[in-house]
Amino acid sequence: MGFLAPVGLLLCCWLWFTLLPLRWQNPRLAGPDATLRRVCRAAARGHWEPAARLFEDVGQDWERRALYAERLGSLAAEKGDPWLKAWQEARPEDSDVALVMARTRVRYAWKLRGGAFARFTSDSQFEGFHRELVASRNDIDRASALGPDDPTPLVAEIWRALGLGYSHEEMESLWSDITARAPHHYEAHYSALQYWTAKWRGSHQRVQEFAAKAAADAPAGSLLAMMPLIAWFENHQSEPAAYPFHSSRARALVDAALADVAIADPAHPRLPEARHLLGYFLYRQGQYRAARDQFRHVDGFTHALPWRYSVPWLHYRLVRTKTARKALM
Repeated sequence: MGFLAPVGLLLCCWLWFTLLPLRWQNPRLAGPDATLRRVCRAAARGHWEPAARLFEDVGQDWERRALYAERLGSLAAEKGDPWLKAWQEARPEDSDVALVMARTRVRYAWKLRGGAFARFTSDSQFEGFHRELVASRNDIDRASALGPDDPTPLVAEIWRALGLGYSHEEMESLWSDITARAPHHYEAHYSALQYWTAKWRGSHQRVQEFAAKAAADAPAGSLLAMMPLIAWFENHQSEPAAYPFHSSRARALVDAALADVAIADPAHPRLPEARHLLGYFLYRQGQYRAARDQFRHVDGFTHALPWRYSVPWLHYRLVRTKTARKALM
């Protein structure tokens, strides 16, 4: 008993100063979206009709359409797709179900690959990954044919391009097609940014140039001011201990992103993702009250950078709790 008492005290202190309050974290969303959560629950129970109504309501809101297609595609790839197949059987010429099928096929390919570095990925994983990405061509083409104005199927193709190693010329041609449909699409820019990173098909300089152009050309409030901040984060991710978060460059990027967030539509579907990353940068810069203000909008959700590159629930709780404690001091 004499040994257990100090151990219990240490455990309580660790919980208090790191993880409390212990709140369930939603790993599938970046922020609150009651409608999407209801649709996902219905799909998990085998009901496709709520998803069909969701896309009918969204119409040509390309940003929200892309988010919903990506999230439902991930759900089908990870948890099973009987509901999606039933939807396709009921409405074989529906552009909405074709879109979700395409996103599902691409997401399933990446699930087969896994999230580890290439040197830790087996031959069988790579075989399955490439097989599914090659097969996704038909799904993407069908979704594009049924929705010729919709950029969302082409966003899925960016992830195909990244995995199969499209040449720079092929990627630039794809990008021209996307921007002709939606020149300031957030997910399209985020996905293309990943292609241009040094860890995939580009370089530190190329991704910085891409992000800077995206931010410069975009209207205020589009959230594309986040792109240079994301590029900075990606370029430094391999050297986290040396992250120069306090550099003048990093502070300028945060200030620009904060200004864009301040005037963005509060209903912008990617605003929660922006708040997660801004909160993390502000925390690393010692601006704890400003970071706390960002986290208040998204607490309870972890599907965003930087958490998705680690153990999301643990990393987020550690940062959020330390932010809250320091903001009070």
